[in-house]
Amino acid sequence: MGYKRFLPYIIPAGIVFVVLGGLFVYGFLRISALTEQIGSLTTEFASTTATLSQNTGQLAKNLADLRSQTTGLSDTLSSAQQNIDAVKTQVGGVEQTVGSISGTVGTLQKLSKIDPELLKKYSKVYFLNENYTPPHLISMPADYLYKESSSEQFLTEAWPFLKNLFDAAKSNGIALYAESAYRSFAEQQSLKSLYTVIYGAGTANSFAADQGYSEHQLGTTLDFITTGLGGQTEGFENTQAYQWLLANAYRFGFEISYPKGNTHYVYEPWHWRFVGVKFATYLHDNKLNFYDMDQRDIDAYLINIFD
Repeated sequence: MGYKRFLPYIIPAGIVFVVLGGLFVYGFLRISALTEQIGSLTTEFASTTATLSQNTGQLAKNLADLRSQTTGLSDTLSSAQQNIDAVKTQVGGVEQTVGSISGTVGTLQKLSKIDPELLKKYSKVYFLNENYTPPHLISMPADYLYKESSSEQFLTEAWPFLKNLFDAAKSNGIALYAESAYRSFAEQQSLKSLYTVIYGAGTANSFAADQGYSEHQLGTTLDFITTGLGGQTEGFENTQAYQWLLANAYRFGFEISYPKGNTHYVYEPWHWRFVGVKFATYLHDNKLNFYDMDQRDIDAYLINIFD
């Protein structure tokens, strides 16, 4: 048979044809599947793009809202800060007021513990009645008295200042003692009567105060004395003790009550009064006399008298 001669060629060709057909079918199916996937991906991408666009729009809106809220919050914070500043100002004013009130209360409390009579101008001006006695008196140690057998008293609160004065004078080689300190109303009355009998009323009035007008009744005043005068105060202005007092007494709160030229009594270099360090320093530095000052100006130093 003649086809047998071509049979070896027909069979491989058939196989090739089958294989090519299979490859064609596979390719077609693969292409169809890929086309379908591409379509699906395209649809999904479009959907994703739409969603992303929508989300982006929402995000932009959210950002706009956030900016608006932030601006509002900033305005609120600014307003709150202004309110805080206003409150601080008010609080500061209140604190200042409270501090001022507290200071005033403290001043009043301090003044309430100080005898208001201590800086009054008594010599022929103010009057202390027979019932007035310093609130606290201390007996001065004998070492500070010219006559150790005598008894002299001084205001307790002012005594440390006087003691320091005596001790400082002694350390400088100055012999300084107390000759007379506190005198009661009755003692001054008796002393004035004695001077009036001895010297006459006119002369006695020039150097001795009437009862109730003596600085000695305050308990803050004393007559100093030194050695070499025979136990007398006359001639005291010519001593080293007096010169030392003029140069140093103010540092301990003491001032001379009746210096030369005063209009109250004769010059008494031995008669000194405790008025406080601050006031005594002011008088010394400005070369002023206690009795030449206005009482209102003097009273301003009362609160510091024991400082």
